[in-house]
Amino acid sequence: MGIVYGKNPVKEAILSNQTINKIYTQGKTKELYDIIKLAKDRKIVVVECDKVKLDKMCDGKNSQGIVASITDYEYFTIDDILNEAKSRNESPFVVILDKIEDPHNLGAIIRTCECMGVHGIIIQKRNACQVTDTVQKVSAGACSFVKIARVTNITESIKYLKENGLWIYGLDMNGENTIYDTKFEGAIGIVVGNEGSGISRLVKENCDFMVNIPMTGKINSLNASVSTAISIYEVVRQKNLNNR
Repeated sequence: MGIVYGKNPVKEAILSNQTINKIYTQGKTKELYDIIKLAKDRKIVVVECDKVKLDKMCDGKNSQGIVASITDYEYFTIDDILNEAKSRNESPFVVILDKIEDPHNLGAIIRTCECMGVHGIIIQKRNACQVTDTVQKVSAGACSFVKIARVTNITESIKYLKENGLWIYGLDMNGENTIYDTKFEGAIGIVVGNEGSGISRLVKENCDFMVNIPMTGKINSLNASVSTAISIYEVVRQKNLNNR
């Protein structure tokens, strides 16, 4: 069992029909009224409790007065992601995370992907952050709407995506071209590397292109979630221009 806490994440968990066992609230405040009503309309049990219990459930993090007990996150497959693109009649757009470790980065990336219409995210089973309660909180409920596949081998997954027609672009500060000089079209996969070491050698070797984000400041690196967001927005910007 897992938990989701915070007003927006709990509300989105309800709206997405995620399996919720019980919702715990710190009273029936005006701010929580709509969520409690929504839960009861969906026949979800709502229990009032004190702040001490809520704090204990979410390890002292800010619950905003509401915590939902849910089944553990159910991951999707790569085929589920590709089928999602097909159901929207769109070329697949996938974000591949090579050992992202920080739950705040993962949550922020998931949130950006949902906002920008990315069809799915691929993460690694080992040596990488998984979908935890912190990730769900940081994503502001986006975990309920973005398909996330968990794989054993990122390199093999990239090969499978390429077999299905995707062009794979790796983000690297030493990439040959900038994202603004790169033509993004058709089915696309963006690879984002580990916060410290970047994209691993084998993964890099299997990318079709290595691209960089140009920077003019004295610090020559960006936070992983920020790099991902900038790249996603550039891909979407180009796709929108091409569709005019």
